[in-house]
Amino acid sequence: MESQSILIKNAIIIGPEIKKGSLLVENDKITNINDNIDSNDADEVIDAEGKVLIPGLINTHTHLSMTLMRGLADDLPLDAWLNEYIWPVEANLDGEHCYAGALLACVEMIKSGTTCFNDMYFFMDHVARAVDEAGLRGMLSHGMIDLGDEEKRKKEFKETIRIIKKCHNTAEGRVKVAFGPHAPYTCSTELLEGVRKEADKYGVKIHIHVGETRSEVDQILEGQGSRPFEYLEEIGLLGEDVIAAHAVWLSDDEMDIIKEREVKLSHNPASNMKLASGVSPVSKLLSKEICVSLGTDGAASNNNLDLLEEMKTAALLQKVNTMDPTVLSAEKVFKMATINGAAALGLKDELGSVEVGKKADLVLVNMKAAHLTPMRHPISHLVYSANGGDVDTVICNGNILMQEKELMVLDEKEVMLQAEESSKNLLSRD
Repeated sequence: MESQSILIKNAIIIGPEIKKGSLLVENDKITNINDNIDSNDADEVIDAEGKVLIPGLINTHTHLSMTLMRGLADDLPLDAWLNEYIWPVEANLDGEHCYAGALLACVEMIKSGTTCFNDMYFFMDHVARAVDEAGLRGMLSHGMIDLGDEEKRKKEFKETIRIIKKCHNTAEGRVKVAFGPHAPYTCSTELLEGVRKEADKYGVKIHIHVGETRSEVDQILEGQGSRPFEYLEEIGLLGEDVIAAHAVWLSDDEMDIIKEREVKLSHNPASNMKLASGVSPVSKLLSKEICVSLGTDGAASNNNLDLLEEMKTAALLQKVNTMDPTVLSAEKVFKMATINGAAALGLKDELGSVEVGKKADLVLVNMKAAHLTPMRHPISHLVYSANGGDVDTVICNGNILMQEKELMVLDEKEVMLQAEESSKNLLSRD
């Protein structure tokens, strides 16, 4: 995509401080934030009167292509959900399915204000193609599962390294690749130890599910003699480059390990609630200054990718779980969806806040709506009142992906049609 200069004027800017002003984008970066910037300085001028300007939201745990399975297996516990429905369908996936599902997810994310995400799934070079076409920013990992099978383990490493060599730092640097061991209960110790070694070798991050359910904890305790994070610490996997999704069932000792090793956590409240996995102790984790970001999980267990909606869910869940309305304030949960997400992906210097010098990943939210009136506290409204449908304009890497609700990068109707047909094809296979 060709870069351009963009002036956004008259916006309520949610930066280090909240103020009304103008912002200039040149190429892929924010170059000026001021009360008044000359319109002649820009190729494109966007009048943001009545709109709030926020950093692009960062979704730190997704399975994009599972949009094809939206509504497939609702109202089930995780074990039955995976074993009886999801894994049998996934056995029939091919690259074109994953491409179609990822395109649909990209449309959904753009329209709800997410500009960057952390994805784990299959056929990830096809997902990378969709992300490139959509103009979004993503960290992609092939979901590695060996269940103790040595031949399967070799194939998983071969595929991940293929994706790293083919896709890492492509799409103008918007696509990065990580190692994606699925979970401690689906990956052998040998695979996990190998992931640590290879991640160090290639200088990439590790994305893994940990401590999602009570049964997972029991399984690891029985098989390894310790709890999931304790086990991962014992085998040397943990470090500041690890992004662990869910982290619902944690002991105090595990929290100390997470803190000491600077592991980054992705909280997925809607998915955890829908699968009745439990409630992550997010307020306690944040009080220990552990980096907790926000994720939606996949569309088969959420069932959408709306990170604005996820913020409200996260805040309310902590309040009712602790019986304390003061925990996880709007400001804290907003940081989880922005700067904490950037920190989790190792991109805090580039993303997650509206500041000069950072990447131009920006979102305008239209506050001229009945459910957002009167407009007193922008961050409170974003967390408690807004939803993805209020997103007006989305910019990623200095390129306009959606303007005044019109997608500029993808044909939404065609993408939806393609996904519908792909899902029918997938589910009709034996």
